[in-house]
Amino acid sequence: MTEALQTKDASAASADASFAEIAQRRRGRIRRYFFKHPRAMDAVVVLCYVLLALPTIITSVIDSKWFVVALLLMIAIALVFRRHFPLPVVAAVALLEVAATILNPWGSNVSVGLWFALYALASLKRRAVALVVFAVASLPLSLLYLFMWTSPSQMNTLQDVPENFHLINNIATAITIMLSNLLATGIGISVRQRREHEGEIAAWAARTTQLGKVTERNRIAREMHDVVAHSLTVMISLSDGAAVVVKKDPERAGEVLNELSRTGRAALADMRRVLGVLRDDSGRPAPLAPLESGHNLANLLEGFRTAGLPLHYAHTGPGLPSDPAFQLTVYRIVQESLTNVLRYGRALSRVDVQVSRDGDLVTINVNDDGRGTHEGGSEFAGSLGTGQGIAGMNERAGIYAGIVTAGPGKRGGWAVHAELRWNGDKGES
Repeated sequence: MTEALQTKDASAASADASFAEIAQRRRGRIRRYFFKHPRAMDAVVVLCYVLLALPTIITSVIDSKWFVVALLLMIAIALVFRRHFPLPVVAAVALLEVAATILNPWGSNVSVGLWFALYALASLKRRAVALVVFAVASLPLSLLYLFMWTSPSQMNTLQDVPENFHLINNIATAITIMLSNLLATGIGISVRQRREHEGEIAAWAARTTQLGKVTERNRIAREMHDVVAHSLTVMISLSDGAAVVVKKDPERAGEVLNELSRTGRAALADMRRVLGVLRDDSGRPAPLAPLESGHNLANLLEGFRTAGLPLHYAHTGPGLPSDPAFQLTVYRIVQESLTNVLRYGRALSRVDVQVSRDGDLVTINVNDDGRGTHEGGSEFAGSLGTGQGIAGMNERAGIYAGIVTAGPGKRGGWAVHAELRWNGDKGES
């Protein structure tokens, strides 16, 4: 259980790392710098606010309104903590903005501090929270301007000023405050949604990586089952046969022992090829790819004949597709079927292997006339097998929209029937 969790965590970490690299490349050089140095971004935000509020600061200094200058500096300091304490910062900035506006109604800093504070909050909190905070924080300043009946002194010296100029100006200012704050909140919400989307993609990448590893482990397990079960069964039969004929026919016993040696070497080569896909020559994980069989049916059948099976092979229709993965599937199904015959069959006089192709359909039939319990039978629990052979054949056939059935034959013995569909010639997957 712990090993499974560690594997899952490692897969997720690998996928997260890959996606993080892609996300960093998309950000660009400047954004990458500020992403890695948030303090530098804080300094930029404070500097931008000070520059926008600089006219108000200058006029306040000229008019000796030092309290206004202090309020503006307090807003700048509060913005440094906007990422760590977004809600308290919004509340503080909103109150300080109202106080500064009452003391200097027509300053250049109107609502500027709220832009940065609301953006930071919207990028960190849920949309509903961000919109509610936007409304609550923007309303006091907007109402203050809406009902404020003062205007810059120079306006009083202008001629042809409409009677309702103050009202129109106040309404426009209040609307501008609401819209600018809404825009800042909307940008923050958009940034948060993009981050959530990137997180979902990273999680999907981790799940896909984990699924790929599980699929590859299952494939390797199937290959190992086929290689080990087939080779050991054949080698046991050959060794038993050699022990019987060594005294009666030494020459025949030598041939059997040679086949035993060849089967062992082939099994070792198969195991190296199966396990070799786990790492390439550089020591890094190798790409996931179908394993080529490295054999053909003729050699497979000849080995079973040497092991003592009375085999008869027939092929009808066009040849098998040249795709290595498809040929490996046919090879493994025939191999597993004959291994079960060799392992469980008794009193065998004939074993028929028929492979036929009719258009997209490839059919495999393996029948014997022996007696005994084959894999999947009622006595299988006490046999040498694992009970996974038929399930493995079905998994292989399922890749090609096929199915494998196994059971007692109509004329006795055991029968395996497999159907595979090949659509590669049509360009279909």
